[in-house]
Amino acid sequence: MTLVQGRPQDCTGRLPKEVRVYDLLDKLGVSYQRIDHEPAMTMEACAEIDRVLDATICKNLLLCNRQCTAFYLLMLPGEKTFKTSAFSKQIGSSRLSFADPKYMEEYLDITPGSVSVMGLMNDHENHVKLYMDADILKGEYIGFHPCINTSSLRLKTADLMEKIIPAMGHEPTIVTIEKINPEA
Repeated sequence: MTLVQGRPQDCTGRLPKEVRVYDLLDKLGVSYQRIDHEPAMTMEACAEIDRVLDATICKNLLLCNRQCTAFYLLMLPGEKTFKTSAFSKQIGSSRLSFADPKYMEEYLDITPGSVSVMGLMNDHENHVKLYMDADILKGEYIGFHPCINTSSLRLKTADLMEKIIPAMGHEPTIVTIEKINPEA
């Protein structure tokens, strides 16, 4: 695995949703590095990618309420454990669960294993609210998929917050997900 600067020289064979991510980043003048790899479906599979990227790698969860009328994209550091009840209480929504893959595709044009903040570029009607754990904002660089889990991107956290998210028309809400002590 090699970290390279910017978009692939040849996008032949790449999905349109991935190419749209590169188009947006280039249009915004955001500098980024990319690594291509085998499909990364879990945080464990991302361990080697993480070492190469040397960035805060996010766990991205698409959640919804019981009625499937409210959707939430939660970004948190990969090492944190997600507890539905604690997050539900924090945002004032009861009975959260993981959203069905059909909503991932309908609202974000992504599939399971590829959930990424970049999917919000496809959510033109703001069906999905963005929540970010405060700890992901502490690192200089952040890493995530470009809407496909066979590539990962590294870019400055400041660019994500100041350029990319505003360009996608979403407003992040910063939350604190407590780190669970595994010995407790």
